[in-house]
Amino acid sequence: MSKENKLKQIARVRNNGRWHSRGSDWATPQELFDELNNEFNFTLDPCASDWNKKCKKYFTEKEDGLKQDWGENIVFMNPPYGKVLKEWMEKAYNSYLKGATVVCLVPASTDLSWWHDFAMKGDIRFLRGRPRFQTKEGNWQQTFSPSVIVVFKRICNCQYERAKKYIPMVQHNKNCKYLPTSYVKGK
Repeated sequence: MSKENKLKQIARVRNNGRWHSRGSDWATPQELFDELNNEFNFTLDPCASDWNKKCKKYFTEKEDGLKQDWGENIVFMNPPYGKVLKEWMEKAYNSYLKGATVVCLVPASTDLSWWHDFAMKGDIRFLRGRPRFQTKEGNWQQTFSPSVIVVFKRICNCQYERAKKYIPMVQHNKNCKYLPTSYVKGK
């Protein structure tokens, strides 16, 4: 087998599970989840199986997280990759608009419509390297494309986190998490 054919075969093996219809039931690396969970304190995993769930509250394929209300949960979403990914990103974005915080582990597919329609409306964190996902059989698989974290989260209406470098004093709303502790409404 030529070197070129070997490389194509390796790429196909790496890619089969996440981009094609079979093998989409992969577990997020625990270390990556733990790092994100320390920051966000997740309450819902809408794309889970009984064996790979990351939160106490989760939806399996049978329950179909796309059809469920995510409410105001703090959601960790590692969706199945492939054609259905656009539906998951649309659900994540719409759930964010309704009050949920949604953290998505998705491929860095900057050329696809779902990326422009939804991912670019969130905060994008590029990962160094490619995460290795575990299959139900216990095998480790790596995606062919890089992954990113897309965060749909309301920081606060005043956007203080981004503006603090440029604005010396900011008027906060009552729900702002950066509201000074000395602030007392009405004084």
